Amino acid sequence: MNLIDAAFEQLRNKGETALIPFLTIGDPDLATSVEIIQALEEAGADMIELGVPYSDPLADGPVIQRASERALKNKVSIVDCIQVAESARQAGVKLPFILFTYYNPVLQFGLKPFFAHIVEKGISGLIIPDLPIEEDAEVRQLAESADIHLIPLVAPTSNDRVTRIASNARGFVYCVSSLGVTGVRTDFHQGIEDFLSTVRKATNTPIAVGFGISSREHVERFAGQCDGVIVGSAIVRKIEEVLPLLLSESTKPEGLAQIRTFVSGLKG
Repeated sequence: MNLIDAAFEQLRNKGETALIPFLTIGDPDLATSVEIIQALEEAGADMIELGVPYSDPLADGPVIQRASERALKNKVSIVDCIQVAESARQAGVKLPFILFTYYNPVLQFGLKPFFAHIVEKGISGLIIPDLPIEEDAEVRQLAESADIHLIPLVAPTSNDRVTRIASNARGFVYCVSSLGVTGVRTDFHQGIEDFLSTVRKATNTPIAVGFGISSREHVERFAGQCDGVIVGSAIVRKIEEVLPLLLSESTKPEGLAQIRTFVSGLKG
């Protein structure tokens, strides 16, 4: 069984909602990314999105853009990000990993070699935000053959399109809570509850909500309406806040502890 499916099944049996943190791999460096992944697991994360830094992101807000810029200064590539997954496994991390990347790095890698590589390195899911459902047939077929879940993003749109996207989903449906790019917010799309209800009716696959989730109150608000919550910019911002601590071996434990405390507060 795919690790994502197993995690959602275990959480369902316990009546819990998945906490899915996102982090930009290579911010501030690859070795520290492995340690942050360990801290996230210790804090109660249920699966983790590994963000590949990209120079021209369509969906990322300013916080994640800055993190990508820092990682790209160190020439972090998609190959490096996939290797971090393997290094985290070797360090004892058991959580499912979901690779978040734009399509061009995948295409440059080569589709068949890419899927063979991520299977070997312990990736369970894949999110490609700039690959629309109208153009994902080849990628979807390769993903299904490799037992990699190609996880779709769905935003508030026509019910027919929501149904089309959600009904073909595997792993979970990533429900975009707010129009626009990622970022910490105080308000969400006005019709978010109706939107989540529409997605729920369209699929038996778990649904998770992201974009703007940044506090325990947000997690509690959506816990009863979905199977998972995705927290990205708030965690990346916390990493940015403690960067001076993470950049020194003597103070790195304190920086990791602050990240751990923040995430455990989200989990509750």
